[in-house]
Amino acid sequence: MTSDPAPHRALNLALLRDRNDAAVLRAVRAAEDGTSRVELAARTGLTAQAISKITARLLADGLLTEAGRAHVAGRSGKPRTLLRLAPRSRHALGAEIGRHGLYLLQVDLTGTVVAQDRAPIAPDAEPGPVLDRLAAMVRELTARTGTDGRVLGLGLACPGPLDTRDGVLHQVTGMPRWHGLHLREAVQDRTGLPVLVEKNTTAGVLGRPGPDHRAFVSLGDGAGAGLVLGGRVQRGARTNAGEFGHQCLDPAGPPCACGARGCLEALCLTALRDGRPDRAAAALAVGVANLVRLLDVEEVTLGGTALLDDPERYEAAIRTELATRLPDPAWQHVTLTRADPLAVPRGAAALALARLFG
Repeated sequence: MTSDPAPHRALNLALLRDRNDAAVLRAVRAAEDGTSRVELAARTGLTAQAISKITARLLADGLLTEAGRAHVAGRSGKPRTLLRLAPRSRHALGAEIGRHGLYLLQVDLTGTVVAQDRAPIAPDAEPGPVLDRLAAMVRELTARTGTDGRVLGLGLACPGPLDTRDGVLHQVTGMPRWHGLHLREAVQDRTGLPVLVEKNTTAGVLGRPGPDHRAFVSLGDGAGAGLVLGGRVQRGARTNAGEFGHQCLDPAGPPCACGARGCLEALCLTALRDGRPDRAAAALAVGVANLVRLLDVEEVTLGGTALLDDPERYEAAIRTELATRLPDPAWQHVTLTRADPLAVPRGAAALALARLFG
């Protein structure tokens, strides 16, 4: 007896509709001054009939709004009705769990931050109370902004190692009580929201647009990197790429919380504890030069509390190391930029927005 294929057809049609909706929403979001249905058809490759149905649905859902009329460039005839995104029709939440604090922000559909909150985390805190506090912050923030029920989801960033597919944390340095925690499930149960988890540095590289080959390098209470290569975020075979802080720079160096010796993270944190930021900057600069030589990135964004507290020192050390270590620094030019202090929770919120925009 053969199974009825109708449910599969329905599922595939729904998936196609969602993808087409996302394509239209992306095109409207990219047109800051508004765009017509004719232009949407040209930009998305969808038929005029499909665009009419999709925009009618998105207008009814409140995601789009009509914004006057204008002539379409290069076309004669009557003015066309312009469509714009309705930024406050939905919101997304982005959170960062650090080793010493919780950060939560809310963005509208353009990614603009509309509210934020933070709370400290006690050293060696148990996961349960921390996640309870995060859930309380979510309730308080959405109540304050009057957006409860209009939140697309919660993007959640934290230090790795992290399996983003299963939402499970592994041996996170400095957070031994979190090993094996089913983070996504625990936060979904507490908030009732769809939750997407990501390593903090990968979220950081998503915090702002940039070139197709770039890295986000962070130094705070740990060291790590997020990577975009060929325009695609790189997560690795186990979604744990970017353990930049655990490259070995000195096999006889100080012990690292990961169990090895001489890791870049251990060298940097030891130097900072000893009041030697120059040594921390020198070690980080070697790590960045290694990354650039290995992956040929064209932009490195620098973030993390320790680095952003003294950015000129780190930038100078990195520029010197790149000039020394790259065979042809003029040809292999690397742009250094500074991250927004909210880059990680912003990138986490972008994960939740992607549920709508694809």
